[in-house]
Amino acid sequence: MTESASLTGITVLDLGQIYNGPYATFLMAMAGARVIKVESLKGETLRGPSETSSAAYPFMMLNQNKESISLDLKSDKGRDMFKQLVKKADVVLENYAPDTMENLGLSADILLEVNPRLIYAAGSGYGRSGLHRDYLAMDLTVQAMSGIMSVTGFADSPPLRAGVALCDFFGGVHLYAAVVTKLFERDKTDRGAIIDMAMQDTVLPTLASVFGAYYYHGRKVQERTDNRHAALTLAPYNVYEANDGHVSIICVRDGHWRSLLKAIGRLDLLDNEDLKTRDGRAQHMVEVDNIVTAWTRQHSKTAVLETLQAVGVPSAVVRDVEEVLQDQHLHDRGMLRDIDHPVMGEVTLMNSPLNIATGEAIEARLPPKLGEHNESVYGELLGLSPEEILKLADSGIIGRQVF
Repeated sequence: MTESASLTGITVLDLGQIYNGPYATFLMAMAGARVIKVESLKGETLRGPSETSSAAYPFMMLNQNKESISLDLKSDKGRDMFKQLVKKADVVLENYAPDTMENLGLSADILLEVNPRLIYAAGSGYGRSGLHRDYLAMDLTVQAMSGIMSVTGFADSPPLRAGVALCDFFGGVHLYAAVVTKLFERDKTDRGAIIDMAMQDTVLPTLASVFGAYYYHGRKVQERTDNRHAALTLAPYNVYEANDGHVSIICVRDGHWRSLLKAIGRLDLLDNEDLKTRDGRAQHMVEVDNIVTAWTRQHSKTAVLETLQAVGVPSAVVRDVEEVLQDQHLHDRGMLRDIDHPVMGEVTLMNSPLNIATGEAIEARLPPKLGEHNESVYGELLGLSPEEILKLADSGIIGRQVF
C-alpha cells in the first residue's frame, strides 16, 4: 500500500454480502482503507461455496486487500464486541435486508450513539423507506422493477435480463461515493451520518435514452428496439455481422456517416438526400443497416474496426470474456493482472478503476481466509490476549483463526 493512498487511516467494518456491499468496500480497500470483513462463523454468503465453485472467482475479486474476522452477532457477547469495534471504526457498511441490523440490536442509531463520528452505510434493493422497502431484492429482481428488463432483448421476445449484475455493482459504486462524500463532510462537521442507498435508485439514470424515447414519442411506451437506439433516432446504431463475428457501429454526427461511406467505398451515397441527415437516416433505418451490413459481412471484425477507427467512426468488435481477460490494453493500463492462486491456478484479477484513474499503486493481496485476522484485529483493536481470543473461539463467539 502506498503512503499516499487516499483512504489510508480509515477503518471500515465490512458486513457486505455477495456483490453490492463487497464491491463498495473493495474500492475502499484498494484506496488504502483498512477493511475488516466481519463474517459469521460460517462466512459470508459468497464465501460459502468451495474454492472450485463458480462463486470462487467473484469472491476473490471483491475481497482483495481485506482482513477477516469471524463473530457471532446473534450472541450478546458478539454484539458487545462489535460495538467495541465500532468505537475504533470510521465506517460500518452492510447490505442486509432492511431491519436485519435493527433486529440484532445494532441499528444505525444505536451504533451512532456508540460512535457519533461513524458513517453507517446501508445498501438494499429499494431503500429503507417507501412502499417497497421490504421487497426481497437481488440483481435480477431489481432489473425487473427498474425497467431495465423491459427494454432488454428483441422486440418479439420476452423481457430479458442484462447479462451482468449491473444493479449490484451500480449500487456498490454509489455506496462508495456516498461514504467518501460523508467522510469529507465529517471533516467539517465532526459528525457521522447514515446512508440509505437503494440499488434501484442507482440504475434509473441508465434509462436516460429510454425515458427520452418515451417522451419523444408522445409519452408512449416503446417496443424493445433490439440493438438499435432506444428512440430510433440514430442510424447506423446497431450490431452488424462480420465474416468472423460481430461489430458495433454508431454514427452520431453527419460527419461520421460521410466518413463511413468513404471508408466502405460508397461515395455514390454522399449526395443521397434521404440519407444526408441524421433525421433522414433514422427514417430509412433498414436501408442504412443493409448498406452497412453488405460491407461488414465481407470483412473480419478486426478489419472493420481498424478501417472505421482510422477515419473516426465510433466502432468496436464484440468480444467474449476470454478475449477481454486477455486484452493487452487492459493489462498495460494495470486494470487486469495475472496472479497464481493456490487452488484455481493462474487467474486474471481486476484492479480498482479508481486507482487506474488516479494513478494510485496499491499492492494487491488475495482475499483472507475466514477469521484469518481474529488474533491481530481483536488483539490490536480490543486489547484481547491470545488466551482470551482462544476462549472466545472455544465458546463459539468467534471462529477459530485460519491461516
